[in-house]
Amino acid sequence: MSDAHDRIIEAVEAAEHGKTAIPLPETRLSRVLDAVVNFFGQAVSWLWVVLIGIIITNVVLRYVFNEGLILFEELQWHVYAIGFMIGLSFAVVADRHVRIDVAAEHLSTRGRAWIELFGLFLFLLPFSILVAIEAVPFVQRAWDMGEVSIAPGGLGHRWALKAVIVVAFVLIALAALARLSRVTSLLFRFPRPLPPREG
Repeated sequence: MSDAHDRIIEAVEAAEHGKTAIPLPETRLSRVLDAVVNFFGQAVSWLWVVLIGIIITNVVLRYVFNEGLILFEELQWHVYAIGFMIGLSFAVVADRHVRIDVAAEHLSTRGRAWIELFGLFLFLLPFSILVAIEAVPFVQRAWDMGEVSIAPGGLGHRWALKAVIVVAFVLIALAALARLSRVTSLLFRFPRPLPPREG
């Protein structure tokens, strides 16, 4: 067991020489949670195609027909917001989020893993859980009021966009939990790391 773990550490350090990303061993929990987040991320990725269509429609309406519709402008903002918020969890799973690694890039893999552990456990996980919990009454109030856009001809059902905040931050929490299990697997050998996938 110790030799296998040491080989995982050596492979990780060899693969990451000169990079700031931390490739972590997968765990059973991380595979399940990553699959959930990836499902939503891939489903929502089609919204970017829809967004391009909405933008083109807006441009054509405005500059060809000299007519702008508030409905399409608000739809553009809403679709962008949904894609961005759900995309945050996808970025955490893929480890493609913005990092500030001025100090960490000079640390060993284990040193960076410790920073990742504290960042996930003390900041990202509690923050995402808190936002998801606090957003529920925000959505409920919009539902109860039947909130609609204040602009004439704007979108209705504002609660639906606000509900995306809850979904997005729950997904971010799941992504953070998956990554946390991978970090603890690297640092403490718990949960047990899974062998790398073929290919």
